[in-house]
Amino acid sequence: MSRWSQEIERLDPSTEYERIVYLLGAYEFAWDIEKALELALFRTYGVPSISGLLSKTGAFRDDTQKRYDDTELLLSEIGENGQDSDRGQAAMERINDMHGRYRISNGDILYVLSTFVTEPKHWLDRFGRRPLTPHEIEASVHYYRALGAKMGISDIPQDFDAFDAYKIAYEAEHFMYAPTNGEIAGAARDLLLSFYLPQRLVPFCRPIVHALCDAPLRQAMGFAAPARWLEHLVIAALKTRAKVLRFLPARRRPRLVSRRRRKTYPNGYRTDRLGTFLQDTHK
Repeated sequence: MSRWSQEIERLDPSTEYERIVYLLGAYEFAWDIEKALELALFRTYGVPSISGLLSKTGAFRDDTQKRYDDTELLLSEIGENGQDSDRGQAAMERINDMHGRYRISNGDILYVLSTFVTEPKHWLDRFGRRPLTPHEIEASVHYYRALGAKMGISDIPQDFDAFDAYKIAYEAEHFMYAPTNGEIAGAARDLLLSFYLPQRLVPFCRPIVHALCDAPLRQAMGFAAPARWLEHLVIAALKTRAKVLRFLPARRRPRLVSRRRRKTYPNGYRTDRLGTFLQDTHK
């Protein structure tokens, strides 16, 4: 058991959930949780009302990198500094200001929240060097319930199973193909691949991302199913990585999203300038 796991187990998930979620994201599963949350947001683009709004505003389509960076930075400002810290509150104000300009249903925004709760567990069950413990899952639920309350979301589920059931039911009802799904998801997919590949190779490697999508999600996006051999290869590679990680020492320094160098903000960023503003959006 790593030093971070030991600290987590000593904490109370009902009251010290912010510290637990920080340790999981910055130390224990730094890369994995980041990827899981990326795929969590990616899933939401299979809902036409969500992708349609992103397409209508034009912000995601016209500057995918900035939209991605702003979302990641706002969430990391909250997670790395605390929901009630000055920086966390500033980020929350920006999120609520952006959401407040549009008619976003409680169902849609609750669905997005549910993916943040459930997708890290599902990813780590498949590809983590270990799964999340019940203790850690409980802390994550408390963290996102508190975050959701600050966003004004109603009818938030009480536990992980209820979050998972909500997500599954919402996708069963709302996943359906729409051109905006493919537009937004395609832009996000290509951006994620560009983090690891030269731009000229991105079109050839799109099936790698498709291999991580389940069939209903691919159908909602209009993405072709990858070759079976490629799907098996991608999954086998991630599982092999997980086995190797079990023999490596625990991370000594935090992997902080907010400290990462970004082409979008070469000279740093201001939280109150992240995201979109009324004059930036297309009507």
